[in-house]
Amino acid sequence: MPKIKSHRAARKRMRLTASGKVKIGSAFTSHLLSNRSQKRKRKSRRGDILSEVDSVRVRTLLTGV
Repeated sequence: MPKIKSHRAARKRMRLTASGKVKIGSAFTSHLLSNRSQKRKRKSRRGDILSEVDSVRVRTLLTGV
């Protein structure tokens, strides 16, 4: 039986912390920023921890299990 691959698009946008939580980072921050407010752009610089409900599904994408 072959190895199960991880979801590559999810790997580029999220990562697992050492404690097993899912950290989301830099999605939607690269272009088309001129029509967004400074506050919105500033808040998008920092990452955020995904909620526990959503992280169960995302963890299966990242680990491939």
